[in-house]
Amino acid sequence: MNKSILRLAIPNIISNITVPLLGMADLYIVGHLESEDYIGAIALVTMIFNFIYWSFSFLRMGASGFTAQAYGAGNHRELTNILLRSLAVALTAGVVIILFQYLIAYAGFYLLNGEPAVKQYAQSYFYTYIWAAPAILGMYAFNGWYAGMQNAKAPMTVAIGVNIVNIGLSFAFVYGLGMKIEGVALASVCAQYTGFLSFFMIWNMKYDRLKQYLDFEILKNLSSYIPFFKVNGDIFIRTMALVAVTTFFMSASAKSGKDVLAANALLMQLFILFSYMMDGFAYAAEALTGKFIGAKDRIQLIFLVKRLFLWGIAVASFFTLAYILFLEQILGTLTDKQNIIEFSKQFHIWVYMIPIAGFSAFLWDGVFVGATASRQMRNSMLIAVAVFFALYIAFSDIYADNILWIAFIIYLVSRGIVQSFMASSVLNDSK
Repeated sequence: MNKSILRLAIPNIISNITVPLLGMADLYIVGHLESEDYIGAIALVTMIFNFIYWSFSFLRMGASGFTAQAYGAGNHRELTNILLRSLAVALTAGVVIILFQYLIAYAGFYLLNGEPAVKQYAQSYFYTYIWAAPAILGMYAFNGWYAGMQNAKAPMTVAIGVNIVNIGLSFAFVYGLGMKIEGVALASVCAQYTGFLSFFMIWNMKYDRLKQYLDFEILKNLSSYIPFFKVNGDIFIRTMALVAVTTFFMSASAKSGKDVLAANALLMQLFILFSYMMDGFAYAAEALTGKFIGAKDRIQLIFLVKRLFLWGIAVASFFTLAYILFLEQILGTLTDKQNIIEFSKQFHIWVYMIPIAGFSAFLWDGVFVGATASRQMRNSMLIAVAVFFALYIAFSDIYADNILWIAFIIYLVSRGIVQSFMASSVLNDSK
């Protein structure tokens, strides 16, 4: 079982780790420009795009669970239909986002608090990067489908390629052509379309045998979307609740001033780094859980969960130690603004707690996605989010800026605890 987990987890970890590394590269580039306002701009625009794209994370999660179960059951026609439906929804949504970009920008920048210079830089980034929407959502669908097919190497290869292109073009546009923050955004657009086309090429070469099952008429059968949207509706609500927490976190940081915003933007990169590492194991959980449920093998399913949590404890312990020992050095690679690094020290204790507080929630998410237990995922997230906001409202006057981190840590713990209580019913329903 360990071999099966690592066979899927390691490529996913490699591909996932490139995402926060890319974010760190963007912060490195703008963090060494003439103004620290660029750091705040990246934080603001990231909140908007997180809200947009995390809203559609159900494309990856839904495709992963359904595909894994079809794979376990050996249903090749359904495997192909899932991909077609997912891509159709993804590309349609991407075009709609582009069409409504001005409305999205108006609402996003109206709701978020930021100083005029920060908002101006953020808007420059937004109106360029928005054009990547169809490619990004299309890659969500492909990533979920490949995960369900027990294929972690294809997403890894594409992710590495996307990030090499992205980082290379960012440096070229910013330092070579003097484009500043617009260059970072344009590089990302080019890279995302490169990745989307790469997924098509890999599918054409590796899954040629599935072409005989292609039936575009399925796209006209609206009733076939019902299970897809039923599960994904729950995942959408769950994701919106998650986005509400992260968006509020940065918005509240912005209200406290640009120093708090910049410091929290840097420190949240440490959470993102850990989350993408744990998501590697969560993706393995999705693929294997769905496979065992599709094959009706409950013994292997229970064994899988036990092994996953052993790996989770090990990874969380490693990250906790690394953050305790090397946090200042890590932050020093992201920015040369020593005043921001010094200012962030008051929040370091909370960063140390992130791995242990959050690892179980990531693993249970993977198991629940593979089991298409979307209702339980939704309910556990809503409970944890209620805890987050209740703590913030009750104690914001007492603990000032630290209450954001206190509430965030307890929110992570709450997710894991609630899901642990729900897990037995999810696993029993899989019989």
